[in-house]
Amino acid sequence: MSELSYLEKLLDGVEVEWLPLAKVCRLINGRAYKQEELLSKGKYPVLRVGNFFTNQNWYYSDLELDQDKYCDNGDLLYAWSASFGPRIWHGGKSIYHYHIWKVVPDSNLICKQFLYYLLQWDTKALKDAHSTGSTMMHISKTTIEKRLVPIPCPDNPEKSLAIQSEIVRILDKFTALTAELTAELNMRKKQYNYYRDQLFSFNTEDVPHLPMGQKDIGEFIRGGTFQKKDFIDAGVGCIHYGQIYTYYGTYTEKTKTYISTALAKKCKKAQKGDLIIATTSENDEDVCKAVAWLGSEDIAVSSDACIYKHNLNPKYVSYFFQTEQFQNQKRQYITGAKVRRVNADNLSKILIPVPSMEIQERIVSILDKFDTLTNSITEGLPREIELRQKQYEYYRDLLFSFPKPETVSN
Repeated sequence: MSELSYLEKLLDGVEVEWLPLAKVCRLINGRAYKQEELLSKGKYPVLRVGNFFTNQNWYYSDLELDQDKYCDNGDLLYAWSASFGPRIWHGGKSIYHYHIWKVVPDSNLICKQFLYYLLQWDTKALKDAHSTGSTMMHISKTTIEKRLVPIPCPDNPEKSLAIQSEIVRILDKFTALTAELTAELNMRKKQYNYYRDQLFSFNTEDVPHLPMGQKDIGEFIRGGTFQKKDFIDAGVGCIHYGQIYTYYGTYTEKTKTYISTALAKKCKKAQKGDLIIATTSENDEDVCKAVAWLGSEDIAVSSDACIYKHNLNPKYVSYFFQTEQFQNQKRQYITGAKVRRVNADNLSKILIPVPSMEIQERIVSILDKFDTLTNSITEGLPREIELRQKQYEYYRDLLFSFPKPETVSN
């Protein structure tokens, strides 16, 4: 593609009109639910914003509503609260929640996939300019309906839709490349998980399986004292429990955040080789996610986390926490309703296979290679996906750089 000249050639001198979003589509409000209306089982899934991402906790409803309150496979939706942006729904008939709009394009003016890419392209600028709310930011319907969108050749709908379709065709190619790499990455992760579990599957007669809190194996120490509001730009390194499942991987030598020296003196510290474990989460999967601390300095650890001091290979222990063997044992100790937790005393009861240090190091060496391929942002598939995504965004920006009169602004 020859940069901007391609868009110029595609437009071939035709007029581009910038219209308010309300002129090219309808935004239909989702349904607000009372907690007692949300069922654990039912006829229709209730699609909430979190379900677009990692939250697989679904509610259901038996209510029969107007047809515009349902979304179906292929519908264009827009999350307007917390996590902004458009989504194409890939699923069966569902009821979409209040924090989601269904977007119904005027098919005579704009094609659905073109509008999807356009809304995606505009999301960051829209969020920066118009989002409101501190704890849960949101975009108002009135604001987004005034947002201006480019319509090429508005007096010739057939040609306009042909131009839009060509832009969609190009962007679809880039997204397909990313999707292929993502599918390969998911396959590699499944393969990695299988081999990791196999490497930890020792016969109990050959390798002792010992309680993690056994005196000659290790001990768990509760973290505490500091909160997110205590973070500063420089000081003593610290790890907050929430960062363990949102930022860190299997191991790290650097911290993302710092606290003051004075506060750090009051905190429990992790030393090189210790494991830091998040003991609370909103879901069972993230409870007890762990990171091995390999940095040379001592660091502070927050509450809702604990430090595991041990006589094992640090990476070996961290990889063990990812195995199905560990997860199966962990589940029996999870308590709490909305906030799920496992306490340090129960972690001490979990059995870990303890082979020789030589075997631990061999397992770590094998798993490090898989970890690089599936998780590294500087090497492997994640890096390739990141590069493809940047390439897609670059050409998307070019293809949406329609000429705009000086009087037009968002």
